[in-house]
Amino acid sequence: MLAKEQDRAFYDRELASFIPDRVFDAHTHLWIESLSHFRIPGFTGDVGYEQYLAMMNDLHPGRHVAALFIPFAASDRPESVADGNEWVARQLAADSNSRGLFFTSPADDPEWVRQEVRRLGLHGLKCYHTFSDNKPTWESQIPDYLPEPLVKVADEEGWAITLHMVRSRAAADASNIHWIRHYCEKYPDMNLILAHSARGFQPAHNLEGLSQLTGLDNLYFDTSANCEPIAHQAIIRILGHEKLLYGSDLPVSHIRGRHVAVADSFLFLDQDTPIWEAKYMKIEPVLLGLEHLRSIKWACWSERLSDIAVEDIFWNNAARLFGL
Repeated sequence: MLAKEQDRAFYDRELASFIPDRVFDAHTHLWIESLSHFRIPGFTGDVGYEQYLAMMNDLHPGRHVAALFIPFAASDRPESVADGNEWVARQLAADSNSRGLFFTSPADDPEWVRQEVRRLGLHGLKCYHTFSDNKPTWESQIPDYLPEPLVKVADEEGWAITLHMVRSRAAADASNIHWIRHYCEKYPDMNLILAHSARGFQPAHNLEGLSQLTGLDNLYFDTSANCEPIAHQAIIRILGHEKLLYGSDLPVSHIRGRHVAVADSFLFLDQDTPIWEAKYMKIEPVLLGLEHLRSIKWACWSERLSDIAVEDIFWNNAARLFGL
């Protein structure tokens, strides 16, 4: 749909023989254009199930695709939360193998959340740091945007929670480690999914911190938009490939560029970053979703995973988690 010649050439060269026949996308967004700040270059309009499938043909054409759909919500536009949740719930009618999350804010009453998730036929919760009262929000502790009473309800209902943790050192941060262990140990029927391979855009944080998150049966990771192979590789080696779920992170998947680990942090290089015309060559950046898929391929190759293990990451792990 939005792929260019360099994207198709990249896919044919790097990915065509790697991606399995079935793909469960465990982290992807649907949205109503008027309620979203995010824009994909070259695309306008709402994104529902049909538009999602069309854009996935840019990343893994010809595959059977199902997904865990996540609403977009903006902290400065309260109406976007309810409308986004309703939008995701309506899209699930098109595919019995797809699932949806309910976007929640820390101020939500847990019993109201329980009723709404049941009413909409959704399967868990999504929280985000921009709804935290802590400033700056990207240094919030997990309970600032995922309070324990919401985790308790998720445990009672057997829901999943997708968590994009923040704080500068991500999985190596002592506070994040404490709260992840606390929630997973106290609420064993809640399944916690750490987005972006534990937000390991700087994979050194995964290498340092993941050994402190072993032994948690209800802890999982989605790969979404992380282009650093060692971030995924650390999860596979320390916790097992059964814990890793593929996620495209549409619409981020359709930006051109990639994340790059630097020092004790990372940079995001998009198509407008003035780096693509070097002295002796011009680089044509490809869709970030393709760079991300290549990073998964490299991690699987480095860990010498079998074809069946790769199929686990792309479908079977999610099928077991969500009861497909």
